[in-house]
Amino acid sequence: MSKSIIQTNNAPAAIGTYSQAVKAGNTVYLSGQIPLVPSNMEMVSEDFEAQAVQVFENIQAVVEAAGGNLTNLVKVNIFLTDLGQFATVNEVMSRYFSQPYPARAAVQVSALPRGAQIEIDAVMVLPE
Repeated sequence: MSKSIIQTNNAPAAIGTYSQAVKAGNTVYLSGQIPLVPSNMEMVSEDFEAQAVQVFENIQAVVEAAGGNLTNLVKVNIFLTDLGQFATVNEVMSRYFSQPYPARAAVQVSALPRGAQIEIDAVMVLPE
C-alpha cells in the first residue's frame, strides 16, 4: 500500500509535527483543522459561528486537494470548548453536507490550539 502526503495552500499550514492529510490506499486521514485563515495564519474571528465556518472551509480545501469532496467523508470528529455550541455546529454543518451524512462525534474539550473554540478532523474514502 502506498502512502502520500496531502498539502494545499488553501488550508492553514501545519503548526506542528503533522501533515494536513495522509492518503493510504484510497483512505485519506485529515488532521485537525482549527479556524485559521490560510493566507495569514490568524484566527478568523472570536465569533463561534465564524470559526465553525472557517474550519469547514479548511476541511473542504484539504479534501479537494486529496482529490475528493465532502461527500467522500465517512467520519468526522468535532472538538468543542463549549458543548453549548452544538446546535450552531449542526446548523453550519448543514450548509456543507446533505444526507447521507458521515458518521460523527462531537465532544467538549478543555482547550484547543491557539485558543480556538472548535477543531475538526476527518476520514475520507475516495472512490476506487
